Amino acid sequence: QGGAEIIPLEPDQGNSCEGNDHTPHPFTSSVLRFFNVFSMAPLSAAVLAISSVLVAPSAAADPAQPPCKRFDEIYATGKELCENMWSDSFVYEEDESKAFTMWFWDKTNPNDATSRDLGLLTKDLDVCLLDYFHKDAPGPEPDNFTECQPWKSNSCCAYQTVSSAQKMKEAYGVQYHWDRCGPLSPECERFFVEESCFYECDPNAGLFRKWNTTVYDPRCDNNAAGYNETYAKAKPCNHNAWQMYKMPIKASYCDAWLTACSKDRFCASDSGDYFTCAAEYLAVDLAAAELAKKEKELNATMVLRDRLQAQVVDLKASSGIAPGIVVLIVVLAIVAGIAVCGGLWLIRREKSGKPVFAKQVDELVKADEHVKADQADTYGNSA
Repeated sequence: QGGAEIIPLEPDQGNSCEGNDHTPHPFTSSVLRFFNVFSMAPLSAAVLAISSVLVAPSAAADPAQPPCKRFDEIYATGKELCENMWSDSFVYEEDESKAFTMWFWDKTNPNDATSRDLGLLTKDLDVCLLDYFHKDAPGPEPDNFTECQPWKSNSCCAYQTVSSAQKMKEAYGVQYHWDRCGPLSPECERFFVEESCFYECDPNAGLFRKWNTTVYDPRCDNNAAGYNETYAKAKPCNHNAWQMYKMPIKASYCDAWLTACSKDRFCASDSGDYFTCAAEYLAVDLAAAELAKKEKELNATMVLRDRLQAQVVDLKASSGIAPGIVVLIVVLAIVAGIAVCGGLWLIRREKSGKPVFAKQVDELVKADEHVKADQADTYGNSA
């Protein structure tokens, strides 16, 4: 309840309007009789009910939060973790001579030798093939490059991208935060940091770009300057320059990741697929933002209601206007508010491509065409 006085919708008991100098106009009396059905409810409650109908959100349509489970309940093995969590980006490889690692302590990057052994490189890689926050070419980073230290001498990531674990966690939006199911243990979170460093910094990761330079078509990439929507839909095709595909990862690394995180919790949607989880979290976050917006609108409406009540009380006290006239003013104000909100609603429907009167207009057009056709037939018959 606001602090303003509640104006009754009917005369006080024991007071008659007969013979009173402020006898309402006949029209006002009709309005009063109509609103007698609200005699047991304060005016503020009536206004609030109308406001709630206009702007209150529908909780039933809100998407549900993705389920959270323990790592060892989502992934039975390290193989499932590496292959399910990142869709088809990585492959669990037991022959570790043919596999890459997401972290190392060697002076030189052991993944370079693995790429050469697999026949993927004949010389040093001088270009960064993944394209998101990546640099165009690998190179050294400054001394304060400590979070992803193994790649300091030759990196596809800039210091600004990987300056801290928090920076990497937040890089792709809140939907990709790896701790949406609650804080991770330090040993578990470290593996997410290492994977981020590996993806952002290691030049060898680009050798497993899903749409590599031999097949990539910028006309199919909606993030590229050369994107052609008509071509992409007709093809159809949906390329990007950031996604990896089936890079073999050492089995021992995947197993160690599951061991470190086994008791921590993670999103379980689609067998723990990070990208599916991110899409679901994005839907939840957008719904929450829309709810907050509607709550803000509702609060503004309630403030307006309280202000209107206070103005009506002041008007009554200062001018001696009859209660019936006061009620009429309030009713007209409510009707005006409904009209404005209704107009805004119609505009939103039009902008969203779902015009309210489209069906009625189509029916009128069809009826008009039918009448014209009948008239044409009549003229033809009379001829």
